[in-house]
Amino acid sequence: MFPARLARPSGPRSYCGGMTDRWPDPPPLFDLEDAAPAKAPEPRLQSQPAGDGLFDFDALTAAETSDAVPVDPTGAPSDEQATGDGGLFDLVAVFDLETTGVNVERDRVVTAYVGLIDSSGTVLRAEHWLADPGVPIPEGAAAVHGITTEKARAEGRDAREVVAEIVGALRGLLSEGIPLVAYNASYDLSLLRHEAARHGVEPLDDPRPVVDPFVIDKALDRYRKGKRTLDLVAAHYGVALDDAHEASADAIAAGRVAIAIAARFADDLGDSLDAIHDQQVAWAREQAESLTDYFHRIGKIPADETIDGTWPVR
Repeated sequence: MFPARLARPSGPRSYCGGMTDRWPDPPPLFDLEDAAPAKAPEPRLQSQPAGDGLFDFDALTAAETSDAVPVDPTGAPSDEQATGDGGLFDLVAVFDLETTGVNVERDRVVTAYVGLIDSSGTVLRAEHWLADPGVPIPEGAAAVHGITTEKARAEGRDAREVVAEIVGALRGLLSEGIPLVAYNASYDLSLLRHEAARHGVEPLDDPRPVVDPFVIDKALDRYRKGKRTLDLVAAHYGVALDDAHEASADAIAAGRVAIAIAARFADDLGDSLDAIHDQQVAWAREQAESLTDYFHRIGKIPADETIDGTWPVR
């Protein structure tokens, strides 16, 4: 949930990050068997073996749903959303990382959340992680997400195990064709890719379909003034975000924003999840080119430096 990466022709340079402020003990891995409501449409979720990095389908824990709020751009659920008939967004996976800093190549996962929500924005299943990143957590990062070095060392799990479980959870969801929502996805997915490589975990290869409300909102409402931080964008679409920079709150809000955007801009989005994914690849590239031109004009970056618009993993 941080700015795009700046890259010089001689090599990449990254400027991105995301963080959180409280954390429960990590529950068991995902089990998506029967995760969907009884009337949910295809794809039907099937059990898969647990030992290969996919979800553990025998150990799913139900998420708390008492605070789940149906979402609509006007602030009230539409008939379509209230009945759960969300089309491409009947089931949406949500994902967020909170980290040691803003560099996707160097910084580490501290906390993570992967959840499953329906088209009304109701949380169906959830998974939390707290890792010991193996490096000190800077005070600035801890001030944002609330996890100190001492807390991570005392309560966090082995970083390699956590990274492997996160990657396995996401791979399992994507293999079922469930769209993965992440706000500024190229930050979280890029950092996760580098973490996987660091720990000898097979990374996600070309994850799709990914839905990034940050990219879509900028593309479809490009002339709206103001910043595009998650809290402000959520407010614009009538989505509550009461605990910004806490991984579960950020992930769930991003999913609900994605559903609201899909309802508001249905005529402008592709007619399939693959088409929407490909739209975002092009939009992210165009947005990076536009930002590069602007930064050059105001002298913020040298003429030989560009914004990397590769999406969803750079």
